[in-house]
Amino acid sequence: MAFLLNRPTLTRLPWLPLPPQDFTTLLQTSDFRLRLLEAIAAATRRVYLCALYLENEEAGREILDALYQAKQRWPELDVRVMVDWHRAQRGRIGEDQSHCNASWYREEAARRDLDIPIYGVPVQTRELFGVLHLKGFVIDDTVFYSGASLNNVYLHKLDKYRFDRYHLIRSPQLADAMADFMAEQFFNDPAVFRLDKPAPSTRSIRKEIRQFRDKLVHSQYRPAASPPVSAEQLAIAPIVGIGKGNRLNRTILDIIASADSKLFICTPYFNFPRAVVLEINRALRRGVEIDIVVGDKTANDFYIPPEQPFRVIGALPYLYEMNLRRFAKRQRQYVSRQQLRIHLWKDGDNTYHLKGIWSDARYILLTGNNLNPRAFRLDLENALLLRDPQGALRAQGEAEQRSILRHTTPLAHYRQLEDVKHYPEQIKKLLTRLSRVRIDRMLNLML
Repeated sequence: MAFLLNRPTLTRLPWLPLPPQDFTTLLQTSDFRLRLLEAIAAATRRVYLCALYLENEEAGREILDALYQAKQRWPELDVRVMVDWHRAQRGRIGEDQSHCNASWYREEAARRDLDIPIYGVPVQTRELFGVLHLKGFVIDDTVFYSGASLNNVYLHKLDKYRFDRYHLIRSPQLADAMADFMAEQFFNDPAVFRLDKPAPSTRSIRKEIRQFRDKLVHSQYRPAASPPVSAEQLAIAPIVGIGKGNRLNRTILDIIASADSKLFICTPYFNFPRAVVLEINRALRRGVEIDIVVGDKTANDFYIPPEQPFRVIGALPYLYEMNLRRFAKRQRQYVSRQQLRIHLWKDGDNTYHLKGIWSDARYILLTGNNLNPRAFRLDLENALLLRDPQGALRAQGEAEQRSILRHTTPLAHYRQLEDVKHYPEQIKKLLTRLSRVRIDRMLNLML
């Protein structure tokens, strides 16, 4: 943990000025989808979509069709899609692997007389050890930022939704910096291949993938030079990171450490890295009030109801709940006096995918980073940090927090969370067995 001893100050980030009217918070998942489709239809210069996956189902097909229509209407439009290499070439966990998203991309490319590159970005030689978790859709001079990928639940296309955060930032400098990063790092690298065309096997490009990851470790957003931004001015900074001790990790720790009175933290999978737990502990000791919003285990996208067939992946929500129960038990003195407020989100059969941090009224972190060991060590992550010294975005922030808390239940005591002895029998046996050989600790580092 030596990197904790030499933190960069938040003032050293590449801050860009941002007029308050150019920042918009959307509170509904379906609104994000509609605004995204409208922006694609109106684009005149570029559309760069970067997501973990673009799924072959109604919402994904709607997005891809909109891209082809925009390209047909405006042939000069620069349209590119980036998805994770591994995720695109397999089916969903527990489902038939024979028809993956990559084959759908190729089918669509073959039947249309238009060229829209869909790049498979391999962050690691195996999906287990790292994926493309970079967020942000750049459409002309606007950045659509969310943790959402492109499928039905993330975009609330049908009856269910996966709740996330949704922001629109109009900033030519920010849009250019994010688009330039994608162009520089992805489009011409020997490890990155188009999935809308026949592609090589992962085995055959292992050397190139390792070199690609080494390059990413040293990569950063590089906004064009501009006049210095006043410390009293609303500003935004793009941050990217991969691997232990990266700039994004350090920034997250600095944001928590900067809090004087209040922290509001969202995470979908309760599994904080040790460094984050230490900073939260320090914040509690200095009197900071902390709200943590996490999904109920039944609102986890890996949750499988007990009446359905058992699959090992279904143990993950229970593992996260065990983590949360241990954390709440250790911090019970702060929970009891409501200095630490833990909120469990649940809304019917919908799922929860929020991540991010508010620190006092000064900093707002928008990110796809799940605030877990996997995000801190393995995946390629990014974030947008807002510095708001005058509270220009306070009303939007408070409205977003109210929206997040609308479907939550406060945790008054750790015993409100189910104990492992009450879990379904197969889950209980699996977790007990893993705990005995301490494999659960290793899993926590990779989940």
